[in-house]
Amino acid sequence: MVKHIVMWNIQGSSDAGKAAAIDRVKAAFEALRSKIPGLLHIEIGVDRSGVDYACDVVLYSEFESQAALDAYAMHPEHLRVRQDIEGLRVARHQVDYAT
Repeated sequence: MVKHIVMWNIQGSSDAGKAAAIDRVKAAFEALRSKIPGLLHIEIGVDRSGVDYACDVVLYSEFESQAALDAYAMHPEHLRVRQDIEGLRVARHQVDYAT
């Protein structure tokens, strides 16, 4: 199994604007459930700590194999989500690891 974790900081000109952008990111990734072969689990979390060094959103996902994760990267539904959230992030961090 391969775990794929991505964290973003999201931009917004106001608290309400940032919250709306975060909701958009969350909904876009939640819509991928059951649409990507080999994607076993997907979870999207929104930071509640409020600390200045925290990321705003985290994506935690599990894939049956590295090949499934590689296919996900180019899957049309994933590419659609990436396009939909383009311009919303100001920073992105990623970790992939096998268990």
